[in-house]
Amino acid sequence: MANVSVAAEWQLLGDRYYRKPELYHPMQWRHIDLSRNKVACAPFGGPVALIRDDSKIVQLYSESALRKLRLFNSAGVSLSDVVWKNTGGRLIGLSWSDDHTLVCIVQDGTVYRYNVHAELIEPNLSILGHYFDENVVECVFWGNGVVCVTDTCKVFAVPDFKTRTVVRLADPPPPPPGELELELELPHCVAVIEPQYTLSGNVEVLLAIRDGVVMVEEDEVQALPVPPGDGPLQKMVVSGNGRFVAAFTHDGRLAVYSTRFEKMFEYQCESALPPEQLAWCGLDSVLLYWDDMLLMVGPSDEPVRYLYDEPIVLVPECDGVRILTNTSMEFLQLVPNSTVSIFKIGSTSPAALLYDALDHFDRRSAKADENLRLIRSSLPEAVEACVDAAGHEFDVSRQRTLLRAASYGQAFCSNFQRDRIQEMCKTLRVLNAVRNPEIGIPLSIQQYKLLTPSVLIGRLINAHRHLLALRISEYLGMNQEVVIMHWACSKITASLAIPDAALLEILLDKLRLCKGISYAAVSAHADKNGRRKLAAMLIEHEPRSSKQVPLLLSIGEEDTALMKATESGDTDLVYLVLFHIWQKKQPLEFFGMIQARMLARDLFITYARCYKHEFLKDFFLSNGQLQEVAFLLWKESWAKGKNPMASRGSPLHGPRIKLIEKAHSLFSETKEHTFESKAAEEHAKLIRMQHELEVTTKQAIFVDSSISDTIRTCIVLGNHRAAMKVKTEFKVSEKRWYWLKVFALATIRDWDALEKFSKEKRPPIGYRPFVEACIEADEKGEALKYIPKLADPRERAEFSGLMITHVKLIIAFIFLCLLAFLCSDWNGQGSC
Repeated sequence: MANVSVAAEWQLLGDRYYRKPELYHPMQWRHIDLSRNKVACAPFGGPVALIRDDSKIVQLYSESALRKLRLFNSAGVSLSDVVWKNTGGRLIGLSWSDDHTLVCIVQDGTVYRYNVHAELIEPNLSILGHYFDENVVECVFWGNGVVCVTDTCKVFAVPDFKTRTVVRLADPPPPPPGELELELELPHCVAVIEPQYTLSGNVEVLLAIRDGVVMVEEDEVQALPVPPGDGPLQKMVVSGNGRFVAAFTHDGRLAVYSTRFEKMFEYQCESALPPEQLAWCGLDSVLLYWDDMLLMVGPSDEPVRYLYDEPIVLVPECDGVRILTNTSMEFLQLVPNSTVSIFKIGSTSPAALLYDALDHFDRRSAKADENLRLIRSSLPEAVEACVDAAGHEFDVSRQRTLLRAASYGQAFCSNFQRDRIQEMCKTLRVLNAVRNPEIGIPLSIQQYKLLTPSVLIGRLINAHRHLLALRISEYLGMNQEVVIMHWACSKITASLAIPDAALLEILLDKLRLCKGISYAAVSAHADKNGRRKLAAMLIEHEPRSSKQVPLLLSIGEEDTALMKATESGDTDLVYLVLFHIWQKKQPLEFFGMIQARMLARDLFITYARCYKHEFLKDFFLSNGQLQEVAFLLWKESWAKGKNPMASRGSPLHGPRIKLIEKAHSLFSETKEHTFESKAAEEHAKLIRMQHELEVTTKQAIFVDSSISDTIRTCIVLGNHRAAMKVKTEFKVSEKRWYWLKVFALATIRDWDALEKFSKEKRPPIGYRPFVEACIEADEKGEALKYIPKLADPRERAEFSGLMITHVKLIIAFIFLCLLAFLCSDWNGQGSC
């Protein structure tokens, strides 16, 4: 009898069975009349939005004068409501986007968006833009987009509400010339082919204008070949896969076309009045709804009729249609093949025999063993059919019976996947949990697989069903961080009356459940909600400095941020904090914060040495590090010397000298830097003298050269008095003086002056430098004057041998030249 009762609920359409199980009855809401409301139902078992239709007559005092936007789950449990205060004219349409945002479009083209808690999402969007004199008369939604038609037949599209981009499509063709029209003809109906199903990747809009259909895109309008006699079309709807168009013609026929309007099927309806609603049921049938009748038409000639004594709303799904009434929610779907094979009246399939064997087994009948023997070869297929059928059932007791039958058959089947039943049990536990009226998400197994568990969990937490979302995540082995973080943020928003310390304990109790959770994100949310103290306490538990430090800066905890950054050893983080504090604090306060932290101080000094000398000098002065300031001044003086304008007696040398003198003054204040003080003093004196020499000689060759080079240059230029002055001023030793003058005179080849200089007195460096200077200048004859004066016999012998060798080479060269000349005369040919 069980099999008969199950199959008796089905309706046969052609060769396929359809069923219409009740998902929720009665609905949890009270005093709701769908016929007086505009209704939007989200797919995949999503929420329901209701708002009074202001075009319908309302009985006086029958309901509140305040017009409310009310949100319910699919079982009619109230989620939230808000008074409708939006201006801009009549509400044209409303629909749910893929992320469960309710989109409402009013007459002037303004788009208002609400979340599932009826909270307005700012900012609003204007579709018509600068077309102030236009009004929206019709809109068609899909996924995350919408197409609007205005009263002047302009077409606008919002391809994605996330990007908020408005696109004006091409204008439909004007009426043929010669036709007398009192007003502009608007489309009879509008349908949309979603971008994911078009070759261009852009939305395509079908407009039924006059007796034909045009396809409107962004850049072009294309007339489609509607079969003669079918137009004008009164209703159109595109199938879920974007391949077919169902349309209701002017003479009461339902026609199914391809998207290029090649007719594939038609059915003559009993009424020429267009239906109130037209929808696809999967891909196999089309539903038409009039006042009290729902007609389901399939490929066969005989349709199925369902009678209703209350208004309904059709909600297309990927595998059927949800039917919402004032008192119930039903799901019209194609009966799965596995279910048909088990419960069809008179079925003898292996799955039906296995299901029957379980019944006999429960009654302890030997017929159970007989059934198993009959299907032994097909037992794996029978077990799989029972598992699959259980997944498609909404009735829990029937799920349990089918899974018991599968488990019973698996015990006698060695080659069936052992975890298949376990996986189905997990899936059904999740589905049954969310189908509970309190949750109100009546997903089928096909919808669940298409939606994915992660998206389902996201929808649960958006609806503040955190406990269920957490249990499902844990049960399916998924990451629980998203759920716990969303709960923590929601708890902070909703717990304004709870003290920070108490709320911190509540949050930590749950946040510790998930390792590696981002305390920084929760802390940022607390700061955004004005709870800075709670944010500071939460961020203390964030183990990742890279997330901790930026948030500490954003909540004004600069000192703590600097401490955490230096403790992490991450120089990038330290620089981030330094630059942040640098911009916000006064210099002295900034210096005080970094002085005690070695890493921060060193990094600041390293950066400032390259880019911020003045600021670094202030830092050193505030700490009493005068010698560091002196070094910076000295470095600046060298930088000025590299200026290409600092030449030929440039006045830039004056500031350089002042900088060096200031450095000398600072060095002299510390006993530890006596050498640096003396060096700076002499450096300033030297640059001053070199500057005077450049002015006198009009040659920019002195400044920044050494004392020795300055003396040498003066001698080369013949300015012996200046050279002597430099020698005296800087107390150059006699030995160095002799070395410099000897080689300078040799450089200008002033051999008489060199000889005179050697005779002034006995040179303190001896005569060897004289000899070497002459030999370097390739004047061996001049060197002969000084070789006999060498005191060391070995040096005299060395240089004498060198001179003899030199003389021998000269004689040999002369001999070879003479020989070559004689040979040339002997044979007259120039060769011996």
